[in-house]
Amino acid sequence: MTAASIPASIQQMMQPGFYPHPVQEPIQLIQTHISYVLLTGEYAYKVKKPMNFGFLNYSTLEARKHFCQEELRLNQRGAAELYLEVLPITKTEQQYQLGGTGEPVEYVLKMRQFPQDMLLINMFSQGKVDEKLMTNLGRVVAEYHKKAAINDYIRNFGEVAQVRQAFDENYEQSEKYIGKAQTQNQFDETKAYTDKFFAEKESLFKSRMAGDFIRECHGDLYMQNICLWHDKILLFDCIEFNEPFRFVDVMYDVAFAVMDFEARGRKDLGNIFLNTYLEQTGDWEGLQVYPLYLSRQAYVRAKVNSFLLDDPGVPAAVKEESAKTAANYYRQAWEYTKPRQGKLILMSGLSGAGKSTVAKQLARQMGAIHVRSDAVRKHLAGIPLEQRGGDEIYTTEWHQKTYQRLLDLGLLLASEGFTVILDAKYDRTALRQEAIAQAESRQIPLQILHCTAPVEVLRQRLQQRTGDIADATVDLLESQQATAEPFADTEKPYVTTIDTTQPVETQLKS
Repeated sequence: MTAASIPASIQQMMQPGFYPHPVQEPIQLIQTHISYVLLTGEYAYKVKKPMNFGFLNYSTLEARKHFCQEELRLNQRGAAELYLEVLPITKTEQQYQLGGTGEPVEYVLKMRQFPQDMLLINMFSQGKVDEKLMTNLGRVVAEYHKKAAINDYIRNFGEVAQVRQAFDENYEQSEKYIGKAQTQNQFDETKAYTDKFFAEKESLFKSRMAGDFIRECHGDLYMQNICLWHDKILLFDCIEFNEPFRFVDVMYDVAFAVMDFEARGRKDLGNIFLNTYLEQTGDWEGLQVYPLYLSRQAYVRAKVNSFLLDDPGVPAAVKEESAKTAANYYRQAWEYTKPRQGKLILMSGLSGAGKSTVAKQLARQMGAIHVRSDAVRKHLAGIPLEQRGGDEIYTTEWHQKTYQRLLDLGLLLASEGFTVILDAKYDRTALRQEAIAQAESRQIPLQILHCTAPVEVLRQRLQQRTGDIADATVDLLESQQATAEPFADTEKPYVTTIDTTQPVETQLKS
């Protein structure tokens, strides 16, 4: 962007003398399609552009003041450490002042600046986003949603008419980019998918409302808006300008984060985050609306990048890059609408046999949903995952309830096109045969992975187990061995045996 096309107020904000505190020179200006952000060292200052996109209207000074205050208020939920205050910018003659006594001509949000290399997108590009960080992010987002506001007003935004409004708006606003960043076929098929989804699944949206899954969410949860500061994950820059983008299904947020990792070629990281979130919340049924939101979020990123093509202040080279980025997102949005073949994988084996380790590894490779019996049991009992379950949730009745819930979830999600790994002992013939019969009747492919290891290895693993939600202890091994039932001849064609003391990959290929 040329200096001439930057407003005079922003040009002055790029001068060190504008601030009542020391700055780190040169002051860095970051520009998005809706704001200017100035990095001064200890503090960052955000000014909203006087734009009106329909879904966002900052066209008046009063609106910009209001939305600065809303941004400050709403971001206390996920990043209170970063958001400090809203200040006026005043003008005397040709000089702009921060917090002066004259008539305000603009408003600015003052934030604490964090090191840019701690922004998740920058950590990602440096190869510093790992399994531990993704697991923690899943927990943080689950907790954020657990505390998110919910009331009748918010809940009503889950109605089909409300939800589809933003989708229809996306198509209207992006139609002019057909031939520039997306094809006519992609546009038509993506829109047909969402139209059909809304037409056929009204009861699903009602169940999400009834289950209190429409909450005051973040609304823009992708790597650009997540940082690690003082070893704490912060979710910042939530949507303040549009209630329908914030009063949404929790899966809207989850899909945004996963879509972002997948857009950057790391489906495995998205899978770790997704499975952690689902295990923490127990909201596996939410996956029924998840593909809709995956497509929507990719489409939004495509649209936002397309908008830059119309901005006269954006250089040609940046526009060219934006067109490529938009095209990739449009393609991704379209690919999410394609039907997929679901599959069921049953883990089997004694406690300590390595079932969960293998299942996690497989889930990452296959993009599978990993459902652990330990989590299902505790969600059914209404107790925290980290809390040890008492004997009362390990009765025969509770085993039946847990395995029934596991199978119900597996069949539901596999019929929706997901590969689902049901991670439990599956040590009884009746449990396995019920799963086989149900899968066959629905024409869902099924596989059983039987994990084994020498007893001394099982003992050692159980003795060393820490920080896991599983309650099994070493003293249960003997009874498990005594009651485990061998595979019947009718089951054997489904079974692959894995020695978990050896590399797993080669055994799965054989």
